[in-house]
Amino acid sequence: MKPLTVLFLSSSFKGDVLLRTVKELGCRVILLTEEALQNEPWPREAIDQFMTTPDLRRYQDVINTVTYMCRGWEINHILPLDEFEVELVAMLREHLRLPGMGVTAIRNFRDKLVMREKAQNAGIHVPEFTQVLNYDRLRQYMDTVPAPWVLKPRTEAGSMGISKPENSEQVWRTLDQLGDRQSYYLLERFVPGDVYHVDSLTVNRRVVFASVQKYGKPPLQVYSGGGVFSSRILPRESLESRELVRLNEKVIVDTLGMTNGVTHAEFIRAHENGEFYFLEVAARVGGAFIADMLEQATGFNPWREWGRLEVAMLRNEAYEPPQIRDEYGGLLVTLARQAVPDLSAYNAPEVAWKADKPHHAVVVLRSPDAGRIEALLNEYTERFVADFSTSAPPMDASRTGQSG
Repeated sequence: MKPLTVLFLSSSFKGDVLLRTVKELGCRVILLTEEALQNEPWPREAIDQFMTTPDLRRYQDVINTVTYMCRGWEINHILPLDEFEVELVAMLREHLRLPGMGVTAIRNFRDKLVMREKAQNAGIHVPEFTQVLNYDRLRQYMDTVPAPWVLKPRTEAGSMGISKPENSEQVWRTLDQLGDRQSYYLLERFVPGDVYHVDSLTVNRRVVFASVQKYGKPPLQVYSGGGVFSSRILPRESLESRELVRLNEKVIVDTLGMTNGVTHAEFIRAHENGEFYFLEVAARVGGAFIADMLEQATGFNPWREWGRLEVAMLRNEAYEPPQIRDEYGGLLVTLARQAVPDLSAYNAPEVAWKADKPHHAVVVLRSPDAGRIEALLNEYTERFVADFSTSAPPMDASRTGQSG
């Protein structure tokens, strides 16, 4: 039997575990990435065909490239490694008539305006929001919903491109700068609170794995002001965890229609009333080494299991999740002023893994005791700031998912 061929697209260096997994399962692997990334340490031994293009944002050029590839390769499936290729891959699937989520379905997990509208209609708490489109409606919103607000790109990843206007004048000035791009944004009420994320794998509309984590500083605060990004797995029997597991499934399966795949969802618990609000969800593996933390603590690597699931579906086989370890994990990441930060002093028995990435200090913790993880994160965060932390200007919100 001829092996299946899976094409991966990515505008960022990531997903090596997924590439290796699919290759180990007997598939042929093609990677299409950008020319600027060709010298990254991709797992070449797991890639049968390595191809580059100048810019994956040029959708029509990419479609032309992939359809030309199909003259010599019978491609059975296409997967994105990065957030910015999720919609492009959906377009390619529809054009080539391949399995997987199409454009309409994937926008539920890509367009922040769409997911908010659907969640609100399903009775799920979301911060009050409005589409940036009609100016009369925008004025009415700002007159009735108190500032500060958050101005968000509808299709960016994480905290990219987000600003926090304190008054209507700041909103109008920003919209003037955006010009014709402003309809790709939404405005919502800023809700002070603690931010959580739930990382999941769904199989046949059933969530077979869900892990609930709580960030240290909110990601937007780290993204815009620098410092240490941290996250930790919450006690699984806590009220927070149980509520978020329930709410996560209501969002991704019942409301947004996830059938098979990975998701990374974020929620905020408001300081004002203790209620959980849905913020956003993406049909991808969580970034910032979250997968490494999950693997060290539970034995479940979302990249690997996503690959196993996709190949099983292509072969019409049943997917069986791995045995999950009942331990806890923590994660610290900071942009380091040293090219090769010295992490040797971070040597507690709970230190399970350290990343080898230039100008980044990354430590993953593992323990059967959730309280020990929390205490060690608090200690290490202060030390990270003194030993390593620096900052860089936030990236421009240039990847909008549009052709051009």
